[in-house]
Amino acid sequence: MVFGYIINRAYVQKSSSCYNALMSNTIKKAIILLSGGLDSTTTVAIARDAGFELRALSIFYGQRNHIELNASKRVVDFFKIPEHKIINLDLRLLGGSALTDDIEVPQHESISSSIPATYVPARNTIMLSLALAYAEVSEAYDIFFGANIHDYSGYPDCRPAYIKAFENMANLATKSATEKNMPLRIHAPLLNLSKAEIIKRGVALHVPYELTHSCYAPLNDRACGQCSACFYRRKGFLDALVPDPTLYHEPFSA
Repeated sequence: MVFGYIINRAYVQKSSSCYNALMSNTIKKAIILLSGGLDSTTTVAIARDAGFELRALSIFYGQRNHIELNASKRVVDFFKIPEHKIINLDLRLLGGSALTDDIEVPQHESISSSIPATYVPARNTIMLSLALAYAEVSEAYDIFFGANIHDYSGYPDCRPAYIKAFENMANLATKSATEKNMPLRIHAPLLNLSKAEIIKRGVALHVPYELTHSCYAPLNDRACGQCSACFYRRKGFLDALVPDPTLYHEPFSA
């Protein structure tokens, strides 16, 4: 089995024993980490298409704006997800990121091959840990999140080895796995897809991208049009030949 592909039918390994279990007629509960962005919203649609009954978890961690949190609420309403928990966890107390500290958000043209200023220390580990707790309480044995390794940054907590390691840890540290013999699975169905491939998959599943938000540094209700998140979102729509519903504050300079 190739980790990270077990949900998306177009990319699943046919020999995967997990695939047959996931596609059975039994409705299974899953937790979705939902930011309100393009990737996590597409992941919602993929998980639902695979037959999961979802519970959404969004985390306001002190990021620069509430816009993406509002987007997550719109997505929950659209997909009629029955339960949406929002946790406030102020990572500004730790800082260390352009999203949570007094550090300028870099424009796309200024990025390098190193991990950028928008990396939030340990963010995915913190969020997945909260999702893990929510899963145990909900008797859900699957967690979905929209990790993707094709954006410029290559965040270390979006890499396949990290995700597999967290899954291994979860199955050593939870009552459901150690006592009930119910192992937990971490699903990252977008992991190796380009932004255009993600958008095409979402369009096929009728994802309402006009409800989503991706920008790192929005101005009022508009995306800045200059940060890397805006760049890759816009490029994804262009490459997918799909109209971009995003309202940008400024056109791209390159």
